[in-house]
Amino acid sequence: MFMLPFMRSSRIRVFLIAALVTLSGCAPLAKVSETKPRLGAQHGTIPELRRAEQAIADGEKLERSDPSKAIGLYLSGANAALTELRRNRNDRLALRDYDFALSRVFAVIRDAHLDPWTHPLHVPAPGDEYVLTDRPHANPLWKPQDYDLIPADELDVSGKYVLPRITRQGAGAALIAVRRDQFAAGTRQRFLAARIYFGVTAVAHFSGHRCEIEFLDPLAAETVNISGRTLPSAADFTAPVALGLSRERPDRLGLRRLLLPGKYADTARLTRLQPYDSKKIPVLFVHGLQDTPASWAPMLNALRGDPVLRRNYQFWVFSYPSGYPVPYSAMLLRRELDALKKVFPDHRPIVLVGHSMGGIISRLMISDSGGDKIWRTYFNKSPEQTAVSPKNRELLTETLIFKPRPEVARVIFISTPHRGSIIASNWVGRIGSSIIRMPIQFVTLGKEALLASVQDDPTVMRMKRMPNSIDTLSPNNRFVKIMNTLPIEKGLPYHSIIGDRGRGDTPSSSDGVVAYWSSHLDGAKSERIVPSKHGAHQNPQGIAEVSRILKEHVGR
Repeated sequence: MFMLPFMRSSRIRVFLIAALVTLSGCAPLAKVSETKPRLGAQHGTIPELRRAEQAIADGEKLERSDPSKAIGLYLSGANAALTELRRNRNDRLALRDYDFALSRVFAVIRDAHLDPWTHPLHVPAPGDEYVLTDRPHANPLWKPQDYDLIPADELDVSGKYVLPRITRQGAGAALIAVRRDQFAAGTRQRFLAARIYFGVTAVAHFSGHRCEIEFLDPLAAETVNISGRTLPSAADFTAPVALGLSRERPDRLGLRRLLLPGKYADTARLTRLQPYDSKKIPVLFVHGLQDTPASWAPMLNALRGDPVLRRNYQFWVFSYPSGYPVPYSAMLLRRELDALKKVFPDHRPIVLVGHSMGGIISRLMISDSGGDKIWRTYFNKSPEQTAVSPKNRELLTETLIFKPRPEVARVIFISTPHRGSIIASNWVGRIGSSIIRMPIQFVTLGKEALLASVQDDPTVMRMKRMPNSIDTLSPNNRFVKIMNTLPIEKGLPYHSIIGDRGRGDTPSSSDGVVAYWSSHLDGAKSERIVPSKHGAHQNPQGIAEVSRILKEHVGR
């Protein structure tokens, strides 16, 4: 630290960024590469399967030279395998052949840039032709022609954020639906990411030589009916998340949004990670400092692998520039919850899951500010008497005066610094705080608040500048202190998951960033200590505890 004044500017920048990474952690990427799937061992004893596998082999030879004929052969193979499944629903090889042939249909459609969805596609087949089209979907917003439909078996997935790969064996082609055109700013559907990566299951229904493709949401449909047979529906729950992470690289925004929150103001939003379902309970994940929703990928991957949780929950994320002061970020979440109620007024009560600073934001959703109690801590007078502009008064009122959110039914706190983190107030935190650049709106607001806070009563807290997120994580910060005096909604269950780095030294423990004395909350319905550093939301035992709590919530 004594060498800091003598460092060259580039070295200082590297040093500061390294310090911030130490403070809040970083997320590795998922990796996705293309592969050429193979059918595997052939089955030569059953006539229908011999016919199916021969058609698949012939189709593979024609994919590039004659894609239409290749599709016809694959459909013929799928139809033959389906004939065997009608006879024996437990024939795993027949199911394998059906799925493989159907997946190859989608591979050829994508590679050859064909569109059987706008107009039926006629393709030659042995002895005749097939007519390929889609079955009308219950959701009018679903239009398969708007998406690249990628067979999941053509993707190899690696990276600790998306392992193990969670799949469901069953009937159909497991696909990743990627919207071809990114939603433009201002035109995006509410609560959808700019680019969509959803899992889809495609099932082929044959009526003679007419083939209708039914598209299913694998998170909603555990089974499918094919020719009077009810079978599990095939699914790949990991591949859509992995592909989205590898292509979009949302983790790159973490440090940028910390240092320049104003520049990324439009990234503050609530996003659904699957089609909306009014029957399912929303679970809303809130990330922490210098993080992004990408950090929840291991949690999401594991929870989606549980059929009980798939059946009862839908998963959402709240993303925000983490350089903003905590009370302001909490206000942004309240605005998004207001919007959620307007767009989906029939949604069920929400479970909030907050990691680190996201836990504090979540806590503010179930706390009562006590009227203008927080306001008077800063200004020692009512909002009406405080000398700030009407615009800033409205913003400060929305930020500092709040009630518990009635739509929140339960909260899970993970590695949450309720009483602050020593790192935020030591030299690492001070350096990090000094290089965060607040937007001009906050600079102006800070100047007004400073002047207003020193008038008439010099004993009221004086601000040197508008605080940022790191300032509001310090144990000595005024907001942190007063937050811990605010009552949590009576009767609302909340839980704590806390890391101890595997040392088993609680209550003297720490996760390396937040000490136990800061994470512990009296009145928690449960408290689980896991052998983890600060990333307890990615620890297997931490994830298992969230799963346990969610199942308890369903059964209450």
